[in-house]
Amino acid sequence: RLFNTKTKIDKNRKHLVSIDKKYLEQFIRATEKAAYGASLFIGKNNKIAADKGAVDLMRDELNKIEMKGTVVIGEGEMDEAPMLYIGEKVGSNTGQALDIALDPLEGTNFVAKNLPNAFSVLSVSEKGNLLSAPDTYMEKIAIGTNLPKNLIDLDNSVEKNISLLADAKNTTPEKLFACVLDRPRHKNIIDSLKKMKVNINFISDGDVSGVISVIDENSKNDIYIGIGGGPEGVLAGAALSCLGGQMQTRLVLDKEQSQRATKLGVKNLKKKYDLDEMIKGDVIFCATAVTDGDLVKGIIDKGDSFEASTFALQKSTKIVKKVTNLHKK
Repeated sequence: RLFNTKTKIDKNRKHLVSIDKKYLEQFIRATEKAAYGASLFIGKNNKIAADKGAVDLMRDELNKIEMKGTVVIGEGEMDEAPMLYIGEKVGSNTGQALDIALDPLEGTNFVAKNLPNAFSVLSVSEKGNLLSAPDTYMEKIAIGTNLPKNLIDLDNSVEKNISLLADAKNTTPEKLFACVLDRPRHKNIIDSLKKMKVNINFISDGDVSGVISVIDENSKNDIYIGIGGGPEGVLAGAALSCLGGQMQTRLVLDKEQSQRATKLGVKNLKKKYDLDEMIKGDVIFCATAVTDGDLVKGIIDKGDSFEASTFALQKSTKIVKKVTNLHKK
């Protein structure tokens, strides 16, 4: 199905210092190769092999790009190699200095069980412009476009946020749709939503696409709310930053995770981050489907080649596109 934003992108944005536009196609290729690597394990109940298949091919492609790349959000720390780890240098060490947030396989269980909405995802900014979120939990709340600025707040009750959103949309809570990750930790949120008769769209995994759904006019979701992965929060935030949505996040940290976050440069561990604090300046976002998804179709094996479909964005150039490419194996 075609992706359409729920509003037109603001053409009066301040000029952004842009990432060289030549990079977009190269990053698309990186997610497409990673998606293919994961696709070899669809339905084989081996999520570790699927993840490794995506990581290996993504790393190979990233290292072909003429850039001084640093992974600021990856799949863990250096001692967890062969994953693409936080702090890993990628690229040729020539060209533009870029920070990269990535998830070579978002939805490992979806691939293992041959379920929809598994993606290979990355986002790219100039150096220092992405929140370096550790691999921990993160509170998230996100809404779409054409709404009053700073409408929602993590410190509000669920009831208050829903009431504010309903008023802003000139509707009633029972006509709103909320996307929620189906987890026991969300019982209080779910109970509040049910009490207000809000329609709930439960997802089992894959909260990157869950967050993005709030700015897709083909989706009924008006709000995303709950606790998910920190890296996934920044990845989804990159897409919302390009498309004009709103998002607020806060890290959820225990003692050990607090120490890790401090090492990554997080100074205020209880800080609420608005979207423009998570994603600064120009940003590229690429998501290639491994299995068929809400955004694009999954990998199609054609024997000696494969077909990959990608949802790609660049903020400074206002690029919003879906591309389908054929690659020889």
